[in-house]
Order: sequence, then C-alpha cells, then structure tokens
Amino acid sequence: MMLKIQMLKYSCLRSLIQESKNTSFPSLKQTDAGLLNVGYAEAGPADGPAVILLHGWPYDIYSFVDVAPLLAAAGYRVIVPYLRGYGTTRFLSSETFRNGQPAVVALDIIALMDALKIEKAILAGFDWGGRIADDIAVLWPERCKALVSVSGYLIGGQAANKAPLPPKAELQWWYQFYFATERGRDGYDKYRHDFSKLIWQIASPKWNFDDATFDRSAESFDNPDHVAIVIHNYRWRLDLAEGEPKYDDLERRLAASPVITVPTITLEGDANGAPHPDPSAYAKKFSGKYVHRTVTGGVGHNLPQEAPDAFAKAVIDVDAY
Repeated sequence: MMLKIQMLKYSCLRSLIQESKNTSFPSLKQTDAGLLNVGYAEAGPADGPAVILLHGWPYDIYSFVDVAPLLAAAGYRVIVPYLRGYGTTRFLSSETFRNGQPAVVALDIIALMDALKIEKAILAGFDWGGRIADDIAVLWPERCKALVSVSGYLIGGQAANKAPLPPKAELQWWYQFYFATERGRDGYDKYRHDFSKLIWQIASPKWNFDDATFDRSAESFDNPDHVAIVIHNYRWRLDLAEGEPKYDDLERRLAASPVITVPTITLEGDANGAPHPDPSAYAKKFSGKYVHRTVTGGVGHNLPQEAPDAFAKAVIDVDAY
C-alpha cells in the first residue's frame, strides 16, 4: 500500500513539474503563536500529513511558491511561515527583545505548530531555515517526522564561530563582518533591497531571476523588525551581541553539535555561491536513514526556488523512510 501511495505522489509531482511558475499562494493567514503573530501560507488538505517549509536570509516564503503546490497535490498539508522579522509576521509586544539567535527562531516554529495543532511534521528548509529545521530535529525530535536540509548539518554555537577560517572562506562571510559594525547596520537598513539582491546574485550566480521574482520577496524585508533581527542574528553568532539567558540551555545543547537521529535527506546545489560545508564533512552527523543529493544544472543557494521539483521530491522521498 505504501508503495502505491508513493507512486501516486510521484505521478502527481511529474505532472506538475513542467507547469508555469507560480507568483502567489492560494491562502495567506495569520495566527498568534508564542511571542508572535505569524503570517504564513497554507496549501493542501487540512487533514494531510504536515510539512513545514522554512526560508532563509535574505529570502522569504516565495522561495517555496513552486514547491508548495507540488506537495499539496501529493496530499500534504503545507505550511510556509514568515520567520520573525519578515513579511507579515509581527511581535505581539513592543517590549519583546528583538532576538535573532537560532534557538529562539526554532522555538517560534514549535509555537506555530502548537497554535496550528500540528503534533509532528516533516521539516524542510535552506539557509536560516535549514538551521532551524536541524535545531528542531535535535531539540524536539518528537515533533520532527523527517528532515530535508539544504547544505546539511548547520547546527553550531558561538564558541565554534570564534575559530578563524582560511582567508578565502572568511571572504565568503564578508557581510557578517559588515553587520558587526554600526556602519553595516545603517547600510543594510538604508540599502536593504539592493543589499539583498546582491546576496541573491552572489549566492546563486547561475540563476537568472527577474526583477519581479526578487521584488515579490523584497517586500518582506520592509518588516519593521527585519533589520534588528538580521543584525542580532549575525552579531550573536560572533559573540558580539548577547542573547537572552532563558535560552542558554538550548544553545548549550546545540553548541555540543548533537547527532540528528530523524530520517534525513540533505541537498546541495552544484552552483551554490554561499558559504557551505562539503557534504562529506557532515555525513556522520546523521544517525538515522540518510541520503545526500547534489542537484545539478547550475542550481545555487536558493535551491527550493531554483529547483522546486528536486526539493519537493526530497520531501516526498524522506516521508517514506
């Protein structure tokens, strides 16, 4: 029976892959969850197995605009949230610290799952979203049915980030050092759209996205908390900004680089221009059923938007593990 179900899902996927790109989601919603009022897209049957798709920086839910309908057609309930500091997601209180540290953003997703009464979901993401999915898989494995992570194992802590890298590797993180300065914060605030477009071009050098595609996502960066969250995230990584003590235990657990036990497929584009580890460096960090796939054809960092069929297929495949 499981084989027949998977074959049906593959058939639906193949029939949709060649359709024109989507420019919108069928349903955009808001819900209070934890510290936030979260904006999110939803697609697929309400009683289908849940999949949560997690975007990165500087991207937004439109990274999954072509993935969501593929998964919805295969019978999944697809949830695509704006992270804190993006799109229509807002803090419920003006007094809440605008915290971008990784464990806190992962907690946002757990709160969203609680709000939507989702006990367990397949988690799939890239960039910040890949790290969030990885974090949830180790901190709350009972909530993660399976995992799809672009660039693999992205869990770390402040201590690990203190070690210097070879010069070419440090150069790839130029924006992180820029954000460490007040000039960088002001520059990102003033030029956030131009800055983000530059990151898109560097991270996906062979992806010829048009202005309309970028502009749809760039609207999310006008969120009033966007700059504060982004700057805090990157400064926290370098131990240049403090987090909140109540999350210290979670960060200590993540800093220990724990093994991920849930079934996992990791993905990498063959033309990823953003900093990323070699798959051989993290293969042993996955102790459950595990497969790595390199997606070819000039695919860069924004893999779900550049290769939605490969991303959706990974979600369907890992569900069968």
